Amino acid sequence: MGTDETAGTTTIDALTLLELPALDGLTTEQVRGAACIWRGELLTADTAVDLGERRHKRLDGRYSTFPRACHRCTHEAAYKALIGHTASCEQCIDDSSQCDTGRALLRLMRENRR
Repeated sequence: MGTDETAGTTTIDALTLLELPALDGLTTEQVRGAACIWRGELLTADTAVDLGERRHKRLDGRYSTFPRACHRCTHEAAYKALIGHTASCEQCIDDSSQCDTGRALLRLMRENRR
């Protein structure tokens, strides 16, 4: 995913802002990225959005997961993240067009609108 030269952020940056469900209670398919992390529907190369590597702690060290989601859930999660962000971002309150984080989340929403 490329860099947006005007904003200085990348789509993957916005993806890291999305709140993912806890691993407890997820299916094996959801944890390994074969199914949507939120709704559990099976994914294909065309329907999957790679949410990036997520690092987790455990007693004997760290491990990584590589969650994926469907476009619809990614759009909804970006919308929720944007609402949460704009409520506490002074730049968004003053002029939302100048906020890199807000622009990245909006771009993520648009890219996943289906």
